[in-house]
Amino acid sequence: MSLGDEHGYGGEPGGGRTDEGFGGSGQTRTRLPGGGESDVYGGARRPMRSSRSLITVVGVVVLLIAAIAFANQGGGDDAPSGSDTKAAGAEPTAATGVKPVRGKAGGIPSGYARDEQGAQSAAANYAVALVSADILKPARRHEIVGQLFVTDKVGGLQAKLDQAYNQAFLSKLGLDANGNAAKGLTYVSRTAPVGTKVTAYTDTSATVEVWCTGVFGTAGVSSTNPVTNDWFTMTLKLQWAEGSWKVESFSQKDGPAPVNADRTASSADEIAKAVEQYGGFTYAR
Repeated sequence: MSLGDEHGYGGEPGGGRTDEGFGGSGQTRTRLPGGGESDVYGGARRPMRSSRSLITVVGVVVLLIAAIAFANQGGGDDAPSGSDTKAAGAEPTAATGVKPVRGKAGGIPSGYARDEQGAQSAAANYAVALVSADILKPARRHEIVGQLFVTDKVGGLQAKLDQAYNQAFLSKLGLDANGNAAKGLTYVSRTAPVGTKVTAYTDTSATVEVWCTGVFGTAGVSSTNPVTNDWFTMTLKLQWAEGSWKVESFSQKDGPAPVNADRTASSADEIAKAVEQYGGFTYAR
């Protein structure tokens, strides 16, 4: 479930998201002992090495280990902070060596750098918070909005979200007025950013797209809203305010979505336990 889908919020209440498939197989070759001439992947076994050859091999290995240990002594954090940390040929989504955040506020990472990387880290973590189960709980929702958004947008957005997540909407999800599931049920809304892209940037503003996947629904034997997965992209317009990146506005659309794998769905009990047992992450570029 996502803001523009079941939440009925995609920039405006009830707006909904706009309507916009990966697989493969591999083979593992296994060489069986005593294959001899019938071993199609390797032929007969090699003869036993002599003791002199064994000593030579051991000597080479020891030298390699020593060389690696010596090379590692001078690396790491001593590199100049202004140097280019991206290796040649690195993938566009490879992590840099810059620490993404310096702390947390209200359970949400904070303290982002005033650069494109900091904006991407902020947008990824904000997407997780905006589509979390906490956003359906009135008290927690107000805390999240107050923390993430620029001051002059907080009041209006809180009113819109309160209207979108009203009692009628919560009832469809099997939740009470406080956003809590009935006894024996567990509401699941967890988002995982897959990648980020900056589409506009200045020293005081940034527009970042966050490609996400997630699991959404209510786990439990009597649930009428089973947990499913979704793929969507959130676009967040950010401003540099109060010493950090703050959200000015956001929108959402479906996809890009890969082809679903042919996997057997887990039971409601397994999903509920997974949510309780596996914690979330701090997402960063």
